[in-house]
Amino acid sequence: MSGTAQPYLPSVGMDPVDAKETLRRMIRGVRGARSERLRREAADRLADVVESLPEIRGAACVATYAARPTEPGTLPLLERLGARGVRVLLPVLGTGLQRNWAVFDGADDLQVRAPGRPPEPGTPELPATAIGEADVVLVPALAVDTTGMRLGQGGGWYDRVLEHVREDARIVALVFPDEVYDADERPLPFEPHDRRVHAVATPAGCHELG
Repeated sequence: MSGTAQPYLPSVGMDPVDAKETLRRMIRGVRGARSERLRREAADRLADVVESLPEIRGAACVATYAARPTEPGTLPLLERLGARGVRVLLPVLGTGLQRNWAVFDGADDLQVRAPGRPPEPGTPELPATAIGEADVVLVPALAVDTTGMRLGQGGGWYDRVLEHVREDARIVALVFPDEVYDADERPLPFEPHDRRVHAVATPAGCHELG
């Protein structure tokens, strides 16, 4: 978890909005410095970790995402889930800030439809409420602390999306190992609308939170 080389805020008492943006820039800088080889290796290890989770082994439907290049890779995981017959839902950006869903139909079907956006499926679009089908929701994050607080990319999409998640569904954030923060030493900044996650999975293992 947290260590001396882990990016953190230069001072305490910062406004949460400013603190989030500062920390996002720092973490993105670290992510951008990882080599392609390290990212590929991390993606395979992350798939191993997530597949081993009891809630994933028993899931009929999983909502997740196709990772951007600097994020922990999810393509090996998507392909493994699909091969097992799991219904995999991926985000599709609708009008405005609406985040809808579509069913994953293989890597060849994924397309980057606009610069900076994650790859999206070409299958028919489903409404935002389709995430209610998911037994497990795997969410992207830049960092997660040990209380379950998640630092997202800043668009607020997932905070809105998670409103439609079933109460019994498990929410698991996916990050690199050095992006899990000890909340006693380095709590993540947060605002009242932020949603906590139940667990965090990294290429090094999984941790229950909160």
